[in-house]
Amino acid sequence: MAEENEELPADEELPAPAEEGFEQLENDSPAERSGHVAVTDGRCMYVWGGYKNAQVRGFYDFYLPRDEIWIYNMETGRWKKSKTEGDVPPSMSGSCAVCVDRVLYLFGGHHARGNTNKFYMLNARSTDKVLQWVRVECQGVPPSSKDKLGVWVHKNRLIFFGGYGYFPEGKQRGTFEFDETSFWNSGLPRGWNDHVHILDLETFTWSQPITTGKTPSPRAAHACATVGNRGFVFGGRYRESRMNDFHYLNLDTWEWNEILTQGICPVGRSWHSLTPISSDHLFLFGGFTTDKQPLSDAWIYCISKNEWVQFEHNYSEKPRLWHTACASEEGEVIIFGGCANNLLAHSKAAHSNEILVFSLQPRSLVRLCLEAVICFKELLASSWHCLPKHLLHSVNQRFGSNNTSGS
Repeated sequence: MAEENEELPADEELPAPAEEGFEQLENDSPAERSGHVAVTDGRCMYVWGGYKNAQVRGFYDFYLPRDEIWIYNMETGRWKKSKTEGDVPPSMSGSCAVCVDRVLYLFGGHHARGNTNKFYMLNARSTDKVLQWVRVECQGVPPSSKDKLGVWVHKNRLIFFGGYGYFPEGKQRGTFEFDETSFWNSGLPRGWNDHVHILDLETFTWSQPITTGKTPSPRAAHACATVGNRGFVFGGRYRESRMNDFHYLNLDTWEWNEILTQGICPVGRSWHSLTPISSDHLFLFGGFTTDKQPLSDAWIYCISKNEWVQFEHNYSEKPRLWHTACASEEGEVIIFGGCANNLLAHSKAAHSNEILVFSLQPRSLVRLCLEAVICFKELLASSWHCLPKHLLHSVNQRFGSNNTSGS
C-alpha cells in the first residue's frame, strides 16, 4: 500500500490495504491502481498487483487480486485478463519486477502482514492454458524484506538496489537507516537502505558485490534504468527529503559514479519512473515532491551530452505517482495507473487505470497506415478484406481500443 518510505508507508505510514478487493466486477480493462508492477517483452505489457480504493467503504484500500495478470498489447491497444495458478504470490504493493526472455521475475513487496523477500517467476512463453507462478528457493544470503526498491538487468543477472523495509537478519554490505516514525507503528520497525544485491538467473544464487566510489544515500521509491553496463538511479525518498541526485553503477566493475549535470534538471521526487528509450536517452515522468505535490512533468536525459531537457506533452493536467512505465518497440513510453493526488493525505486517493502514451520518435509507416485505415473506417471498411491477413488482423485488433490517450 502507500508507503513511500517509501512508502507505504514510511511517509507517515498508511495502514496496509485489506487482503484483496471484495468487488469482483468483470471489465475489459484493469481496475485503477497504484503500487503495482508492469513489465514488457517489447510487444506486450504485463500488469500485476497494486491496490485501489474501496468503492463503498470510505477511504479504505484493497489489494488487487493476486491470481490475475492483465496483458496489454502495445500494437493493438487491447487488454486481456489472464488467470494464474501455482505458487501465487500474496497480493502486494511496492514489489519489484522485470521481464527477461518473456519470463517475469518478481521480488519483495508489502502485503497485508508486512514486507517480504520472497522471489517468484512466471513463464509468459508457456503454452499452458493457465500461467503458472513458481516460488524460487534461491541459494545464498537474500536481501532483507523490503519494498519500493529498484532493479537493473545485466548479463543474465538481476541487480537490486535500495528499498524500505525491515532490518537485515544476516550480515549485509551497506547502510541501513531506521525510520524513527516506524517505531510508533504496529509491527517491526523499518527503514531505508543502500544495499546492492545480485541474483544470478542461471544458478538462482544471491550475492553482494564490493562496490567502490561514492555510494548514494539509502533511499526508497527511487527509479532505476539500465543502459549498456550502467545502472542509473534517480531520486527517491530518504527521511524527509525527496531527492533529485543522479548516479550510475558500473555493472561490470561495481564502481559508483555521481552524475552532475549543467543547466536545468528535474526537481526532487519519489514514486516516479525512469525508462530507457535508446542507447543514449532516458525518459523521466511524474512523481511526488518533498512538499507532497504530485507531478506531471517529463524529462529526457541525454547520456552523451550529460544534460536534461524538459519534454513538452499534453498531460500537464494528469499528474501521476507510483505509476509504471514501459517502452514499446515503436519508440513509445506507456504509462499505466498510479495516483493523481496526494496519496498520503487523509482523503480519497485518485487512483487511475488510464494509459498515457508518450510518442518519442516518429511512428513507422505501417503504424501510420493502420491508424489511417481505422480513422477512415466508414470510407475504407468495405475494402478491408483486400488487406494481407496479418494487417487485417492488426486492424481488427486495434478497432475499439479503449482507455488510451496519446501524447
